[in-house]
Amino acid sequence: MAIFSKSNVPQFSVDVYQNEYLPEGGREVNAVVTVTATGGGTIGSAVAAPHLYSPGEGPSAAVVLMVDCSGSMDYPPTKMRNARDATAAAVDTLRDGVHFAVVAGTHLAREVYPGEGGLAVAGPDTREQAKQALRKLSAGGGTAIGTWLRRADRLLASADVAIRHGILLTDGRNEHESPEDLKAALDACAGRFTCDARGVGTDWEVKEVTGIASALLGTADIVADPAGLAADFTQMMETAMGKEVADVSLRLWTPAGATVTFVKQVAPTVEELTGRRTEAGPRAGDYPLGSWGDESRDYHLCVEVPPAAVGQEMLAARVSLVIPHSDGSVQNLGAQGLVRAVWTDDLAASTSINPQVAHYTGQAELAEVIQEGLDLRKVGDMDGATAKLGRAVQLASASGNADTAKLLAKVVDVVDAATGTVRLKAKVEEADEMTLETRSTTTVRVKK
Repeated sequence: MAIFSKSNVPQFSVDVYQNEYLPEGGREVNAVVTVTATGGGTIGSAVAAPHLYSPGEGPSAAVVLMVDCSGSMDYPPTKMRNARDATAAAVDTLRDGVHFAVVAGTHLAREVYPGEGGLAVAGPDTREQAKQALRKLSAGGGTAIGTWLRRADRLLASADVAIRHGILLTDGRNEHESPEDLKAALDACAGRFTCDARGVGTDWEVKEVTGIASALLGTADIVADPAGLAADFTQMMETAMGKEVADVSLRLWTPAGATVTFVKQVAPTVEELTGRRTEAGPRAGDYPLGSWGDESRDYHLCVEVPPAAVGQEMLAARVSLVIPHSDGSVQNLGAQGLVRAVWTDDLAASTSINPQVAHYTGQAELAEVIQEGLDLRKVGDMDGATAKLGRAVQLASASGNADTAKLLAKVVDVVDAATGTVRLKAKVEEADEMTLETRSTTTVRVKK
C-alpha cells in the first residue's frame, strides 16, 4: 500500500460549477467539477529536466515500453529504425531510479531488456545497456497486443512502486488474437497500470488503439510520419515522469432517492466513466481518474434527484477525491465539492444553463458527431456523413475549438461554419481522416 506524505504529493482542489436552480418538480441536476493538482512535478506540459532526481527522490515509478516488431514494421524499413530511435529517446528521458523494461511485441511478447522477467533501475549504465539492446530489434511475426499488455502487467507488478505506466506503439491491426482476447487482457490490466498508446503510419485500427488507451486511462494519438516518433515518445515519457499520485478516484455520494445518470471526463478529452463505478459504501461510488502530476481536468456529473416543491433545497451530491487501497483502506486527498438542488418559481433562474455545463455538453456532442460522421462516410452514407460533420464544424466553431476545426477542414469543405454547411471532400488523405478520428475526443477548456 502506497502512503503519500504532504511533502511529496500535489495538493488537490475541487471546484463545482452549476446552476443549482430547478423548476418545481424538476429532477435533473448538472454540474461541472474541476479537479486541480498543484505542487507536483509538472507545470502544464512542461516537466522537470530528466536525471535531476537522485534514486529514491520523487515518487517511485515503473515503466514498460512495448514496441511493435511485427513484420509490417519493415515496410518501409525506416519505420523500424524510427521506432528504435524513439524508444531510445524515451529511455534517455527516464528519471534516475525509475524501474523500466522494454518488450518487443509480435504474436508473442519478448523481453528485450533487461530480460528474465525483471525490471532494470534507470541510471547511466542501464540506460546505455537498454539502448544497446534496442539496436538489435528487428521486424518479423504477427500482432497480438493483449499478449504484450499481459507481459507488461507481470513486469510492472514485480516492482513495489507507486506509479505503474506503459507506453505502447503499434503500426498494424491486432490480427493474431481475437477481439475477445484483447478485451480480456484490458479487463485484467485495468486499474493495475495506466498506458499511453500510439499508432504509427496509417495501417492500424483507430478504435483499437483508442480503446486500449481508454481502458487503461492513458492517451492515444497518431504519428502518421514515423520520423515524428522520437519527439512524441520523449514527450510521453516526460509526462509520465511528472506523475506523482497514482490510482486517484472521484468519490460521489448521493442522498437516498437520488440516482447518478452519468459521470464523464470532459477536459482535456471526453472519457466516459459511468460504467467504471465501483461501490464505496452506502450511496457512494468511486470513478477512476488514473495518475496525476501538476494538472487540471474537468468532469461533467448528472444526478437525478426526487422532485420537490418550490422553496425546498437539498444536497444532490458530494464529491471528494480518494485513493482506495486493495486492503480496503482509503486515503482521503482532502478535497471536496458540493452539488446542490434548489427549487424555484423564478423562470429565469431555473431555465438558465450554467456556461461550463453548456460548453462541455457541446464538446461531448462534438466528439460524438465526428465519430458518427466518419463511420457513416466509411459505409457510404454521404448525406448522413455530411449532416454529422457539418454539425461538428458548427460546434467546433461556436466553442472555439480551433484544433478540431482545422482537422475537420481536411475532411470537408466548409461553406458556412456558423450554420454547419459543408461539402464532403472528394478525396481525403487517410492520415487526415485517422487523425481526426483519433483526436475527436480532444476538447478545449471553457473560459471560466
